[in-house]
Amino acid sequence: MKRTIIEVILALALVGAGAFGWTNFKGNQKATGQLTELTAAAEEAAKAAAEKDAAIKAAEEEMAAVRAELAPLEGQAQQLAAVKAAMANGATLADLEAAYKSQKNLSAERQVGLGALRMLTKGAEDPAAIESFRKALQLSELGDRKNTICAAQLALAAAGEKVAVMADCLPKGTKTEKASQDDKAAAKDVHGKDDGHDHAKDDGHGKADDKKAPEKHAVHWSYDGEMGPERWGKEFPTCAKGKSQSPLDIRGPFVKTRTVVTTDYKEGPLKMINNGHTIQVNVPPGSKIRIDGVPHELLQFHFHRPSEEKIDGKPMAMVVHFVHKNAEGKLAVLGVLLKEGNENPGIKTLWANMPMEEGPEVTPEGVNFNPANLLPREFDFYSYEGSLTTPPCTEGVRFFILKSTVNVAKEQVAAFPFKRNARPVQELNGREITTN
Repeated sequence: MKRTIIEVILALALVGAGAFGWTNFKGNQKATGQLTELTAAAEEAAKAAAEKDAAIKAAEEEMAAVRAELAPLEGQAQQLAAVKAAMANGATLADLEAAYKSQKNLSAERQVGLGALRMLTKGAEDPAAIESFRKALQLSELGDRKNTICAAQLALAAAGEKVAVMADCLPKGTKTEKASQDDKAAAKDVHGKDDGHDHAKDDGHGKADDKKAPEKHAVHWSYDGEMGPERWGKEFPTCAKGKSQSPLDIRGPFVKTRTVVTTDYKEGPLKMINNGHTIQVNVPPGSKIRIDGVPHELLQFHFHRPSEEKIDGKPMAMVVHFVHKNAEGKLAVLGVLLKEGNENPGIKTLWANMPMEEGPEVTPEGVNFNPANLLPREFDFYSYEGSLTTPPCTEGVRFFILKSTVNVAKEQVAAFPFKRNARPVQELNGREITTN
């Protein structure tokens, strides 16, 4: 009996020891799993902390770079604020406007300067400031004045106006995708703005740099369709609202003038371009006209079919517009009407070399031309104050339309690659037409 009791006790002890050992084993296993999870969590936390530290460091470096870039701008901003405060009373603006009041046509540089002063004095929203910058831009496009173009474009953009800013005008590092696209359009012409037909060397009929395609205007225009002459004013306000627009139907009564116009055209290498709106001949320096003794350099001449000007309501087969500019940037256009008749030797030379499709300027090897070959012998003229006959229709252009015509053969007219590229005649609006 005693032996049996001892065996039972030993069995119970053995069971208890086994249970205790099993419990300890399970507890250790659970603790090991928890420790593994905690270790993984700690590693993830350490990784996240390292990434956060790296991001903070990168942000600090970027902020330091921004501060370095802003440091010089702060000084410029203070200078601008000081200048703006000095101009706030408007006295300087009033003095400048009074000084310019006697000048009928301001140069592009003076327009942009006047616009800048108005912006400083009255703010970017001032309509007169915006108009000054627009005039400066229009005049600059006629004269290849990059600095003035940039100043006007940036000012208009700062005023919230819709304007394409050339990438070359933007500070380094700010060339946007839109600017890049605008540059590509400009490379096709400039014209960006558009079509290369009313920029430099032009009375509104085209610009072409050597060995470059004509520039394109940002807004397309044409002589028919949705952007024909009757709708130019939607994108180019002066075309619709201007009071001294060209061309005119020239009819009496006329006012006598003593103005004297003489020409001094010289032979030079033939350079021609089809800019999509006309055939234009770019003229090397040296040819000019004198208006009451004041020299005006001949920049280019181009053709319209039929003539844009009418005489007593009747157009001619074509007209040649010789575009000149004086030292002050004032444009003068000499118009020669072409009447259907005998073959014109000068036209024959030009037509034999003209590009039939829109594209870059061509320079036929060994071909020279003298613009005087297209002039009549007699030099009586009609004269009036007008505008570019293509967008942007800038005013302040002096026209001299010769009374004597020059012949052009019917076949030569037909060979001109543009069937119609003439703006309709505009309202006289009280202007005088003078005659010598």
